Amino acid sequence: MEIVEGIGIGVAIVVVALLILFIRRALFTRSGGIIRLSVRVNTILDGRGWSPGFGRFVGDELRWYRMFSFALRPKRVLSRKGLAVERRRLPEAQERMSMPAEWVILRCTSHHAPIEIAMARSTVTGFLSWLEAAPPGAVSPRLASQDWPAA
Repeated sequence: MEIVEGIGIGVAIVVVALLILFIRRALFTRSGGIIRLSVRVNTILDGRGWSPGFGRFVGDELRWYRMFSFALRPKRVLSRKGLAVERRRLPEAQERMSMPAEWVILRCTSHHAPIEIAMARSTVTGFLSWLEAAPPGAVSPRLASQDWPAA
């Protein structure tokens, strides 16, 4: 009987953990301004190190949250002021298996370090518009390369 109770408790813990993840995501998406976004967190192996998540636009920041995390704070915060898109490319080799085919990878530079982000092709236009937009009187960051290949 102890084995059955142990299995039952294990299943209950897994169900509660999944419920917390769904509630967390619902709280963030409730206010809008959310995009599906993967960030490359590890560059040791080519084509690997991508972590799925979602981004939330808050003023001059894009806050990235991991998909499978219990944290309420963003894992990464990208400020529009110091961010520039260096180049755009399609997923290659291993990356094609870890993200949808219609996604585009953007290599960005910021004040801190270069970062690679991946998002749907349709989302790239909105992201670039947000990146170029600036309040009146502020200097808008420019795109590092204007001769991108058609994606």
